[in-house]
Amino acid sequence: MKNNIGQPASKQEPLLWLVAIGFFMQSLDATILNTAWPSRAASLGQSPLHMQSVVVAYALKTAMLIPATGGVADRFGTRRIYTAAMALFVLGSVLCALAPTLQFLVMARVVQGWAAP
Repeated sequence: MKNNIGQPASKQEPLLWLVAIGFFMQSLDATILNTAWPSRAASLGQSPLHMQSVVVAYALKTAMLIPATGGVADRFGTRRIYTAAMALFVLGSVLCALAPTLQFLVMARVVQGWAAP
């Protein structure tokens, strides 16, 4: 049985799961820091008010790169760009978890922002 884009339905299902996982990761990441602010700020020896730069760095980098994402995917291939973005996003997440200072955490969030679109 084929779907409306000409691929067998069994080949399309893993692709849908990959896209769903990517959307879930990005949505979770965009909201998870808000609940973790007080404890993360305490672990870095910062006031929760100073943690705003962590959210702003991610949001600005994501917003800057969204317009270019389509052109980059057209040039290098959607699958290649999506795979690279997922790997970079995971790397950014690991760096965020290991961040010893607020400045390091901001830079790790910028790495995540590069991969988010």
